[in-house]
Amino acid sequence: MKKSIDSKRVDFLDYLKDVRGYSDLTLKSYDEALKEAFLFIEIEEEDGHTVLNLMPYRLHIAALNPKTISKKLSGVRSFTNYLNDNGMRVSLKADASIKVAKTLPKPVSHEHILEALQVATLQERVVVVMLYTFGLRISELASIELKDISDEWLRVTGKGNKQRDIPMLGSTKKLLDEYLALWGAKKFLFEKKGERLSENSLRYMITKLFRRIGLKVTPHQLRHSYATSLLNGGAPIVDVSELLGHASMATTQIYTKLGSALKQQNYNKAHPLCSGGR
Repeated sequence: MKKSIDSKRVDFLDYLKDVRGYSDLTLKSYDEALKEAFLFIEIEEEDGHTVLNLMPYRLHIAALNPKTISKKLSGVRSFTNYLNDNGMRVSLKADASIKVAKTLPKPVSHEHILEALQVATLQERVVVVMLYTFGLRISELASIELKDISDEWLRVTGKGNKQRDIPMLGSTKKLLDEYLALWGAKKFLFEKKGERLSENSLRYMITKLFRRIGLKVTPHQLRHSYATSLLNGGAPIVDVSELLGHASMATTQIYTKLGSALKQQNYNKAHPLCSGGR
């Protein structure tokens, strides 16, 4: 069984390269991590599916710092998800998470986004604009139906089926009208032969587009760029939190990492002893 699962490792690495757009260095890191992990992981069969017992591996790496441990386990989890998505029934044992300091993807500069849009196809342009002007998660983008789009608003169904309405820029609506007139979608904004495009298909579009201008960009980075731009432009954090579909403003504060300059600006306005205060 271990040999069978290990043989899937090459397919997984091909997927990371071709679909997710990972660099050769990142692929090498995944490959080495998985090879190491499966020297220790115990593979068991329970109730017709495969169980990967991580405990022996966790004991082996226990002396490493929490961030390194979390990264190694994350690679195993990603591989497990890939196996399940491709027809295998695999679960993990001893998979308790490791607490590490939160890190966030760097936002993409507005200039780089404009540069990418200059070389984008119409469909790629719509994908980027939707992520960048609405701050969507890739799962939300894939789920957009034509009925969710009005002249002034986009209705988004987020985590927990919670709905939110996001203002529609006039330029975005014009682009959508151009796209829909050409593509003739029936139900979903992004579909092929009547079926909605998968998250991976949309993610791959982003990967290919930004690769043309020499960048590696993920959909989540575009969401981060949206949030950062709004906050740096002075938008109240409570409004940004609602637009992002966060359940708590605390999440927004972590997610957006308010710049020190903006914090200082707000402090100067608020504190009575500062020149800009009361």
